[in-house]
Amino acid sequence: MSDTIKVTVIDRNGQAHELDAPTDMNMNMMELCKAYELPVEGTCGGMALCASCHMYIESDHELNEPSDDEEDMLDQAFFVEDNSRLGCQIQLRPNLEGLLVRLAAAEE
Repeated sequence: MSDTIKVTVIDRNGQAHELDAPTDMNMNMMELCKAYELPVEGTCGGMALCASCHMYIESDHELNEPSDDEEDMLDQAFFVEDNSRLGCQIQLRPNLEGLLVRLAAAEE
């Protein structure tokens, strides 16, 4: 079994980026986007203490439920939708093969 899945990230300009995502390195979507130099800040380092990795889940993948900390941050974020999640809280796992996300607008 491969330790890499494909995920697609749509950037803020509408361009799709198909990324190879390792599932054996305990990485999350925020870290993956940063590794590919996509415009995700991850200011808090993945602690769900900011919303600078806010993204929208565009595919029908089954994700873990948001934690209370993640829900609290999303309550304070801009442009929140029903499919909003923090990228730092989405662990890269084999079941996310084909995941499609869209980066939220920058909150500046």
